[in-house]
Amino acid sequence: MARGSAVVRCFAVLPIFRAFFPVIILCLAMVGARAEAALERLEIITESGAHEFQVELADKPSERSKGLMYRKSMPQNQGMLFDFHVEGPVMMWMKNTYIPLDMIFLSRQGVVTRVAANTVPMSEEVISSDGPAYAVIELNAGVADKIGLKAGDQIRHRAFKR
Repeated sequence: MARGSAVVRCFAVLPIFRAFFPVIILCLAMVGARAEAALERLEIITESGAHEFQVELADKPSERSKGLMYRKSMPQNQGMLFDFHVEGPVMMWMKNTYIPLDMIFLSRQGVVTRVAANTVPMSEEVISSDGPAYAVIELNAGVADKIGLKAGDQIRHRAFKR
């Protein structure tokens, strides 16, 4: 008898689940849409032309401190843009970062000031901007070399003055 009553209780919950199922699906769809909206278009202009990337914007201290830590991979056309909101010396590191990265240091106008190519995963070595920087872009290691990126190249993104 106890077993039968458990089955009855289980089926009694089913109508409630059915009623909330569309709400659950809608919430999941919104979470997926929000993840897509987190990616923004960024363009890097080099001698070889314009190169488009989709970047996550890290413009809050909590986002900047986590960065790309703990991620195991990243699509080739994606990256992260760290917006510090002011120009000054910037220090980065690769602690808890599994993906080898190229770090691109930028001025307030979106001009490349330094490229730190092929940074070492999991390293606590400080990677310095070697001068004032307003932002940093992290891309998969090798991308900067592949597109011929160098100091003086221009970045187009809403974070930079036109």
